[in-house]
Amino acid sequence: MLLRPAPMHIPDGFLSTVVSVAFWVISMAAVAYALRRTGKDLGERQVPLMGVLAAAIFAGQMLNFSVTGGTSGHLLGAALATILVGPWPAVVVMTTVVSVQALVFQDGGLLALGANLFNMAVIGVAVSYFVYTSLRRLTRGASWGLFVSGFAGAWSSIFIASLAAGLQLALSGTSPANLAVPAMGGIHALIGVGEGLITVGALAFLHATRRELVAAEPAAARGGSGVWAFGLGIALLLSVFSPLASANPDGLEWVAEQEGFLEAARSPLFDIIPDYIFPGISNQALATILAGILGTLIVFGVALGVAYLRRKGKAAA
Repeated sequence: MLLRPAPMHIPDGFLSTVVSVAFWVISMAAVAYALRRTGKDLGERQVPLMGVLAAAIFAGQMLNFSVTGGTSGHLLGAALATILVGPWPAVVVMTTVVSVQALVFQDGGLLALGANLFNMAVIGVAVSYFVYTSLRRLTRGASWGLFVSGFAGAWSSIFIASLAAGLQLALSGTSPANLAVPAMGGIHALIGVGEGLITVGALAFLHATRRELVAAEPAAARGGSGVWAFGLGIALLLSVFSPLASANPDGLEWVAEQEGFLEAARSPLFDIIPDYIFPGISNQALATILAGILGTLIVFGVALGVAYLRRKGKAAA
């Protein structure tokens, strides 16, 4: 079974060089600013939470669910990260996940990485933050408002990011805007429902067990090392179930098949753990589990290290 874990990870070949470079510049500027703001705003208790979130989002992205029409989707996680740690740390968390996916697992092209970061780490976080905070104000802090706002923020993050990807395809001349944008938006409107339900489920669990994590202010997060160890354990457990993911094509691949530009995708420049299959292991399920566990630990370590360095820099200043 070939896993296809990302609904909007654009491979090299789908975007023109000019568009790819432009979005590299935009994304790097946004990530640099997010790193600076993270160092300024990050609370001590949020440092391990960023690592746990990155690990959980990476593992969750390996669990594709089937969507009507023969395609699949999975958790993006931008809304969940935004709700739990705030927008600037969430950009850093999503950047860590998407970058490790591209560099280690060849999930998304290196030239297209800037566009993927823009769609998922910048647009995904910005849209979910705007929708979530706006609805939370309208619901005046009611407990049910957490779930309504979380669902709307999660759905919107998927839908708007997919439209951005469609526009990038159109700007590159890969597919006309009147075809690429509606096709991407239509299939991801369905995938967004799954995103919203998963986000609500995660928020309900946290609301019942660690309510301070979903407080109105992200900086209110509290918890000892046992809590974060438990969270990392959950992320690793999700990795164990990764072989059960749907093998249906993801949203972008489905659109590429329908619109006839799938063959434009280029092979990666190098292979480390391509397609989330650990090399040298004949049992594909075991190879997928090992790849998932390794990836989960890598993103946990990277996100934790970045958060710790930013927090240390703030303390020194």
